[in-house]
Amino acid sequence: MPLQFDIRAIIKAKAPKARVPDFLIRYLERIAHIKQMNAFLRKHTTERNYDFIRVVLDEELGCTASIEGIENIPTDGKPVIFVSNHPLGGLDGMIIAQMIHESRAEKRELKVIVNELLMYMEPLAGLWAPVNKTGRLSKEQAAAQQRMWESETDVLTFPAGACSRLQRINGKWQIQDLEWQKNFVQRAREYQRNIVPIYFEGRNSNFFYILAFLRKLLRIKINIEMLYLVDEMYGAHGKHFKVHVLPPVPYTDLDNTRSPKEWAQYVKSIVYSQN
Repeated sequence: MPLQFDIRAIIKAKAPKARVPDFLIRYLERIAHIKQMNAFLRKHTTERNYDFIRVVLDEELGCTASIEGIENIPTDGKPVIFVSNHPLGGLDGMIIAQMIHESRAEKRELKVIVNELLMYMEPLAGLWAPVNKTGRLSKEQAAAQQRMWESETDVLTFPAGACSRLQRINGKWQIQDLEWQKNFVQRAREYQRNIVPIYFEGRNSNFFYILAFLRKLLRIKINIEMLYLVDEMYGAHGKHFKVHVLPPVPYTDLDNTRSPKEWAQYVKSIVYSQN
């Protein structure tokens, strides 16, 4: 029986006491392209992980991508932390993971740190390392992450924790990540992993940024715009994206001259120097 997405079941799993009217369920199903995604899943019942990403990009979305700085992807066999800006909110993660995988003659395991909601995308669950944005990880999830950091597995993370937003920076309106969190710096120090910065060229629709801006202006805490990320993904149909891999930042450089938070912003500035 192929996996099928069920909005009502997902809401019930995340908020058992919530009572969502039928008209809202239908609206969520439409903007999340549930019928389209379920038809795709019925067609591709055997593909998993990178094979699944490939059919999503080639058949469902018709997206292409090119990589610059491929020589900056380490080949010495030591595990690293890839860190990237997060302009799209999902599609960028799939593209980067696929390109890292395809760039290496010796295939290495890669885990992508994602919002736990993406675990519902079962064909990609083998690539994901979930982060619970609404609470703590379960003991099993926390133990799995600990094993990941202690292993030879490479890790891809998006330190902003959310996709880019429209912001006023140095007097100009720009689309850029929110502040990068320091976790990846702490992990780099603790597990002696070099950091490989990545800049992904891309953006969502004007509607997405305006909605996010108005939500913040009205002080609405619920991340309404996140509901539209699947719609944004389908809106990227036929587009070409460029991925820039920058020279690694050695973990030995992350000394006490700066705090982990300051180092995180420093790496972010390296990424956006490509903009």
